[in-house]
Amino acid sequence: MSEKSLDTLHESVPIKGKKGIRKLLAFIGPAYLVSVGYMDPGNWATDLQGGAKFGYQLIWVLLLSNLMAILLQSLSARLGIVRRLDLAQANRETFPPFVNFILYLLAELAIAATDLAEVLGMAIGIKLLTGLPLMYGTLITVFDTFLFLFLQRFGIRKMEAFILLLVATIGFSFLIQMFIAKPDLSFAISGFIPSALSPEALYIAVGIIGATVMPHNLYLHSALVQTRKIERSTKGIKKSIFFNFIDSVVALNAAFFVNASILILAATTFYFSGHTEVARIEQAHALLAPLLGSTLAPTLFAIALIAAGQSSTVTGTLAGQIVMEGYLKLRLNPWIRRLLTRLIAIIPAVLVIGIMGEGKVDALLIFSQVILSLQLGFAVIPLIHFVSNKTTMGEFAIGWKIQILSWLVAAILVYLNVHLVFDFTANFFKTSNNLAIKITLLLLLLGFASLLIYIIIFPLFLKRHHTQIEEGFHGNLIELDWTQEAPVNKIAIAVDFSETDARLIKTAVQHAHQATEFIFIHVVESVTAKYLQESSDDNETRKDQQRLNVYASALKAKGYQVSTYLGYENRVKEIVRLSNTHNAQLLVMGGHRHQGWKDYIFGETIESVRHQVKIPVLIVNL
Repeated sequence: MSEKSLDTLHESVPIKGKKGIRKLLAFIGPAYLVSVGYMDPGNWATDLQGGAKFGYQLIWVLLLSNLMAILLQSLSARLGIVRRLDLAQANRETFPPFVNFILYLLAELAIAATDLAEVLGMAIGIKLLTGLPLMYGTLITVFDTFLFLFLQRFGIRKMEAFILLLVATIGFSFLIQMFIAKPDLSFAISGFIPSALSPEALYIAVGIIGATVMPHNLYLHSALVQTRKIERSTKGIKKSIFFNFIDSVVALNAAFFVNASILILAATTFYFSGHTEVARIEQAHALLAPLLGSTLAPTLFAIALIAAGQSSTVTGTLAGQIVMEGYLKLRLNPWIRRLLTRLIAIIPAVLVIGIMGEGKVDALLIFSQVILSLQLGFAVIPLIHFVSNKTTMGEFAIGWKIQILSWLVAAILVYLNVHLVFDFTANFFKTSNNLAIKITLLLLLLGFASLLIYIIIFPLFLKRHHTQIEEGFHGNLIELDWTQEAPVNKIAIAVDFSETDARLIKTAVQHAHQATEFIFIHVVESVTAKYLQESSDDNETRKDQQRLNVYASALKAKGYQVSTYLGYENRVKEIVRLSNTHNAQLLVMGGHRHQGWKDYIFGETIESVRHQVKIPVLIVNL
């Protein structure tokens, strides 16, 4: 079986013993973490452009996107609940390594596009509130990397509460703005009727769908539902699926309210006042006060934008962790993972701002959402295969009606993306004379088309989806070997002449036999010794050698063979060198249990030594 998804949070929320509303509340949470991805700054850009340019025409696209999201997120939750696998792990089970690697890269691209939207949205929000230039605001967003680490320390429920607070802030801000704008809601209802879309409207529509039905959220939701410790019976699983469906409906409808509010606000304020070319978040913010006659509206707009970007930061980090561990079985330190993701997003943002100017930022936001939409098929299609498979899902596999609906949604998403790519390619071929780029573009399109066809067909010919899995996160199960190891004949002990040396030596003796040779190592750190090394004869060097001789005499009196060696200049290099030179089979060192900043100073020797020697290192906590 695969390693647990989000291992430190796995089944950390108990459900057993709770009834009624308390049971429902215990399940509420995962969908809210997912929902913030549906109201991030990327959505703002597409919703604002859609409302300003086309009025209420694209509200039906928002509604369609929301219904698609509810369906797909419920399928994602079902996969995690029933199989206790996230989408990345299920893909790894099913597809060959090369295909999995491509799917991993696409998932990472989607997460980078999401993070790009968060970076730009946060930077814009900071600028709107403080006047700080966009470039500086973008660089400041590096520091919110540590927010996730801070929240994770308090557990999944506290993290969910924090996200819910941010979601409430966004919703409250737009509720007030809607009261200020006073839109004609009876007229807005007409936007729920589907209508034909122009090429420009289609581009925005695909961006809206990409911003709403986010591929990385499918990975995220399938892992988050596993934070609940549910009863693994048929009844328990059915209840879990039901409560998570309620969670998804409520949370995603809240996200729909926010997106619809942005679009209606843009239509009411800009489209019907003739400001149809408002395409930037900053333009929208600047025009809110004069057009609505309120200074409160733009302030709430900026606060909601920052809240949207900050909440998406947390979920983006979790999604990145899930994707990397699921596909590659690679587990990075969370702050390194977050910092890498953030830097990947900041670099294109800084380049665009620096080279093309701040005016192109919103175009970059829209483009990031279109990239997200283009990844959707590669996440949605495998998900539908997995939850339809009766071999692995058993009685919890979705029925034929839901299958038809799911494949219809997938077909719509793929059709919109193909249509968008076809229009883009046709226009590019008309306007460009660069043959090399044209050939490269064609090869990429053929590659993507081939991959799409492959992930549609391959699972249909795979008799059992779970047969390809050979190992978990930590590799194949290892059969224990109980044959007696050869005794340790040479034990090196790194001493520092502190009061704790006695315990260190006592522990080393416990791992010895009568013929064991002990090798005492101490590194002289006087200035003279660092320069003269073996030629040094200063007072500290002599005293250190005398102390080594005292330790040696004590062990020799017990019948052991003992040798002593002084090292010079660099503690780590000398301990490693002397251990290797004298063929030590075990190295014993003292750990002083420093915490916090002291780890980076006093703990450096142990960390560095254990990575450089090939023999076992016994750390004795002192």
